[in-house]
Amino acid sequence: MSARSTKIPAVRAVAKDDADIRDADLAVRHMSSVLEEEIVLGVLHPRERLVEDELMARFGYKRHVVRQALAHMEKQGLVQRRKNSGAQVRALTPKEVTEIYALREILETSSARLITLPVPPAQLAPLAAIQRMHDAAVRAADPRAVFRANLAFHAALHALSGNDTLIEAIAEYARRTYPVRLSTLVAPEFLEQARQDHEAIIEALRVGDRKRLLALCASHLRPSRDTYLANLKRLGRLTEDAA
Repeated sequence: MSARSTKIPAVRAVAKDDADIRDADLAVRHMSSVLEEEIVLGVLHPRERLVEDELMARFGYKRHVVRQALAHMEKQGLVQRRKNSGAQVRALTPKEVTEIYALREILETSSARLITLPVPPAQLAPLAAIQRMHDAAVRAADPRAVFRANLAFHAALHALSGNDTLIEAIAEYARRTYPVRLSTLVAPEFLEQARQDHEAIIEALRVGDRKRLLALCASHLRPSRDTYLANLKRLGRLTEDAA
């Protein structure tokens, strides 16, 4: 009897610890997701400080959860943490932007080369359904919904390659460009161009036009990159003029 009584609390303690870990993991993912979205949408700006006490008060999480979330975002390349100065939203240099986008183009066109063409209608249906959501978000001028639908579209597109490691790498380096993406989520001309690109990608998949698909996967990345670099150059000129 005594042996049984000593085992039961131990089992309960393990179960409670497992639940605590799951809750902490969910909290880290939730906080990271919210902050990632705010970086993309320009609510949080490059070099803006992320103060632990403020984040604790805002999200209602304990300090260790906030620190885990910031560490997770640092690993993704979205946050910089420096000794004695805390965490801040990462600001990408022109060299970093150019290099990351060059790698994204290699990864995403490599994925497109692996897709078996033409894609059968049953496999294209989910992608087309996501694009209808993207169209609705563009018409509503809802950048948050555009961002989420765009993520879903590209995840579904690259899933067609069947290469899980490549898919993971594409997602990772797409996240690294979140601070670059704001202009193409709010400017009507960029939204419309992205919408047309998605439609053309679906058509290329349907008819089996790989050359067109590869060209679209490459060109689709460039507006965000070029606009960000142009803005950096403009800000640099303004700083020089002010000096």
